[in-house]
Amino acid sequence: MPPIISVKNLTKTYGNGFEALKGVDLDIERGEILALLGPNGAGKTTLISIVCGIVNPSGGTVMVGGHNVVQDFRQTRAMIGLVPQELTTDQFETVWNTVSFSRGVFGKKANPALIEKILRDLSLWTKKDNMLRELSGGMKRRVLIAKALSHEPEVLFLDEPTAGVDVNLRRDMWEVVKQLREQGVTIILTTHYIEEAEEIADRVGVINGGRLLLLEEKAALMKQLGRKQLTLDLTEPLAALPPSLGAFDLTLSEDGQKLMHEYSHNGSQDSISALLAALTAADIHFKDLSTRQSSLEDIFVALVEEKA
Repeated sequence: MPPIISVKNLTKTYGNGFEALKGVDLDIERGEILALLGPNGAGKTTLISIVCGIVNPSGGTVMVGGHNVVQDFRQTRAMIGLVPQELTTDQFETVWNTVSFSRGVFGKKANPALIEKILRDLSLWTKKDNMLRELSGGMKRRVLIAKALSHEPEVLFLDEPTAGVDVNLRRDMWEVVKQLREQGVTIILTTHYIEEAEEIADRVGVINGGRLLLLEEKAALMKQLGRKQLTLDLTEPLAALPPSLGAFDLTLSEDGQKLMHEYSHNGSQDSISALLAALTAADIHFKDLSTRQSSLEDIFVALVEEKA
């Protein structure tokens, strides 16, 4: 089966000369959840905007469901739902009316039963008669998702869907995304939260500087990039590492006061236990320990250096 979205050699240069996208190639399979990770200015929103027909590309092609997004704008836009970063809503409209109106914008006949189902699925039914200005930020973001789903799109773009919402609401929205995928909707989300990608995505892409640096299955990516570091504050400084610790990936600080051990995201507790036992056998004692996991920023730096 051909991919539902196919991006080939996509470029975008703005009038001021800024290159937002530099030859991006990306195929998105029907029914998958793809997470795009990247810092601000990486090109994520520009990529989404081009696929959705909001921004024109400078070069390359984008196909959605076999249609060109530039030449067949109406067909492709009707297939896509977009939830933007900004909370752009009519503050003095009710939830019911704004979602129903969004369906009408795409030329769809009124379908109160469908609108009710969408609002119930998003826990918005009790708020249907509330004006948007009366809702919390998290509820407004749910309304944006309801609007994007109102015309029954095959593809849903979520641009930073959980930015600025609390942890509990974020997890609720993850469940909504999973349910949508079960209904056959293809979902592409951009996020700063690596745990969000780990929780709900099938594949993860890392974009930076307008280039797609990496695109992999989630499990493979987390195994490759999810590094952790164990730091031990020693009771007495060491001049050098003893040979008995040579089997472990250890680094001694310049002052000899700290031992650092790097291990994988899925590193087993057995390896840590073996290290601590080896330290005891070598009569090396520590007064404190701490762990640190690679941040998203660390991952970006590593990838940029690797691709340079």
